[in-house]
Amino acid sequence: MHNLAARSARRSILSGEASQVSSVFSRLRQGAVALGVGLSLIATSAPALAEVKVGVSDWPGWVAWYVAEQKGFFKKHHADVKLVWFANYTDSISALSSGQLDANSQTWSDTMGPLAKGVPVKAVLVNDNSAGNDALMVSPKIKGFADLKGKRIALEEFSISHFVLATALAKNGMSQKDVKVVNLSAGDAAAAFMSGRVDAAVVWNPWVNQIEKSGKGKALFTSKDMPGLIPDLLVAQDKAIKAKRKDLVGMIRAWFDTEKFIRENPDEAAAIMSKVVSMKADEYKVFLPGTKFFDAAANQAAFNAADPKSLQTVAPTIAKFLLDNKLIDGKPDAAKGIDASLLTEALAK
Repeated sequence: MHNLAARSARRSILSGEASQVSSVFSRLRQGAVALGVGLSLIATSAPALAEVKVGVSDWPGWVAWYVAEQKGFFKKHHADVKLVWFANYTDSISALSSGQLDANSQTWSDTMGPLAKGVPVKAVLVNDNSAGNDALMVSPKIKGFADLKGKRIALEEFSISHFVLATALAKNGMSQKDVKVVNLSAGDAAAAFMSGRVDAAVVWNPWVNQIEKSGKGKALFTSKDMPGLIPDLLVAQDKAIKAKRKDLVGMIRAWFDTEKFIRENPDEAAAIMSKVVSMKADEYKVFLPGTKFFDAAANQAAFNAADPKSLQTVAPTIAKFLLDNKLIDGKPDAAKGIDASLLTEALAK
């Protein structure tokens, strides 16, 4: 496969039994290059006396924080921020839960485990939703979901890919009992599909793009078909919200400048983001169309409990998958894990 695939693993799941803080839907790009870049970024990404330590891992909506840093948006909004790179996404979740970070870039699903354990953290911003970067790819002979019955589908078990499949099947009157899941890493799942060893695969970019370009498969269902269910967030410790509120509010304001910059200057944004993960800018641009970066209006909707795609509304669906697969202990109280007040303050004139 193209060498880009070697740099594109994404958040994998660890059960609550295997880790003190469960990493549920993990997106992680593995490799020595990413680790080397991460270590250098820890040393150079912010002033030594920065007030707010924020964990960042390899996902477009989070790598975008380096756009905010390099374009001076933090400084513009008087936010004293230190970005701390984590080559291993799971470690960032543990670091936030243990209080080593003030805030972290993590999924809503990965916040469920800490909330169920009573860890005092709250989502304060939605960076993005996956909107096409995850897809159920099928061979040309598969015309619809009915054709999937009894077929072999490769995916990384208990990952975002697994959640995508479960959602896709449920939306089409089927269940996981109707198909045969073949547990493979994302890269191996894509390879198995491309070689014809399985009838379908659930993968993420760049494999989605590679399969489409090969002509060997098409997307039957993507994360764009499940809006609100794969949100990527800025999650902060309660104590940081109280003690470092000004900086967190400034950080949220900086995000809206960042979203606007990415939308209006995708080439320059991709050039900045690609350097963080040691990719070529044109290769990194594959991720942008499938990432719905959230602006102010989208954030207001996400924090409005009455909205059908809000964090609070989608939480039971996410929690059910996690509980059904024994990935978290106890039911999380989503309402306790949301704080919209910083967003409101950031948007106040």
